[in-house]
Amino acid sequence: MDIVEYTDFLVKSLVKEPDLVKVECFESDEDTKIIEIIVPNADMKTIIGKNGKNAIALRTIIQAYAYVKGMKKVKINIDAF
Repeated sequence: MDIVEYTDFLVKSLVKEPDLVKVECFESDEDTKIIEIIVPNADMKTIIGKNGKNAIALRTIIQAYAYVKGMKKVKINIDAF
């Protein structure tokens, strides 16, 4: 399972409409990957959580997974449509 599939699994587990979630990975330079998480506007409050706790937890879990897989830097962007 790569980092995109793992992130997709985590985010879809939290939202009400998992079919509308989109996760993409971009390479910004040789060591950095950018994970773009796009969710429906109605599910944004679930992803962010109270005081941003869910978003912080998601970032921590994804970065820990990346560390275990030997990736140098991972940035996570969360956006709504």
